[in-house]
Amino acid sequence: MSSEQQPAIVHEPAEIDWDRPGKHHYQVAFPLDGSWGYSLVPLTVINGRRGRSADNVLVVGGTHGNEWEGQVAVAGLCRDLDPDQLAGRVVLIPRLSESACAANSRWSPLDGVNMNRAFPGEPAGSVSYRIAHFVTSSVFPVVRVVVDIHSGGRDTRFPHVASFHPVADLPQRREMAEVATLFDTAFVMIYSSDMASGLLTDEAEAAGKITIGTEFGYGESVDRRGVQHGYEGVRNVLRHYRLLAEPVVRIDPERAAPARFIEAATLDGYLPAPRDGVWEPLIDPGDDVRAGQVVGRLHDFSSQVSSPLPIHAPRDGVVLMLHYPAVTTKGQTLFSVGQEVPF
Repeated sequence: MSSEQQPAIVHEPAEIDWDRPGKHHYQVAFPLDGSWGYSLVPLTVINGRRGRSADNVLVVGGTHGNEWEGQVAVAGLCRDLDPDQLAGRVVLIPRLSESACAANSRWSPLDGVNMNRAFPGEPAGSVSYRIAHFVTSSVFPVVRVVVDIHSGGRDTRFPHVASFHPVADLPQRREMAEVATLFDTAFVMIYSSDMASGLLTDEAEAAGKITIGTEFGYGESVDRRGVQHGYEGVRNVLRHYRLLAEPVVRIDPERAAPARFIEAATLDGYLPAPRDGVWEPLIDPGDDVRAGQVVGRLHDFSSQVSSPLPIHAPRDGVVLMLHYPAVTTKGQTLFSVGQEVPF
């Protein structure tokens, strides 16, 4: 790599030239709270030489540091996207919580904060809140489309899904549904905003952005197909909005059926463990289930004669999420069930 290609370290958002033609790499420096060091967040800005676009795109990986598919896919896009082939602006952040990514952790070790609970951020908060504030105040205004690539990390398994929330604005919701299908997953998940606050996607949706989340793997691994859905799905988004002058492609050509839209928008579709135990799922993510079906069992090994507690599906539907580790504690979500909806 030549010196001209090395990322420029910037200390203030005003130092980033959002309009400069070509591809430009930055490391955005956020001072640490306990020393004179920095958390250096990678950011790449590409302004295509084929012209401008109203549909500029932000793609984020590493919002959670132990979810690797987004980091791999977005870093690949940083390397591979050619400004000579692009129109419009693409902003790429492969490792948003840079310190969490370095630690393979869901939380930043610098301040103990989950970046996906830190939005809209605080300009005078700890480092994670300052990074979130930078995204909200400086990055969101220069794009229209936001993609935040996630996977299950250590705790949860999903089928490969693109996702969004059931926003009230119907034109925004319909456009997000259309864009979600560009990731060519078997399922599109419409999920509750009530499970957590401070999400990047919530903030982007509230700002009127066409916002897509994803779940592309689990177990703190790099899922090969998840990376394909992330990398080529983003390219499909660029093709769809004509930032790339090429047709949308199939990512999973072996699947003939269109994506199924599965809505789990209310909290009664997310089932907590009624007690501590060892979780034995009897179904897989993406399975159809019936109300009353035993979907798993909680084991108590304090005695070899204790019978496991059966856990039942609360309704007909599709399993969108399963708790992954065997050992679970009371209150942890064991699984979620959503219902297929038309789009």
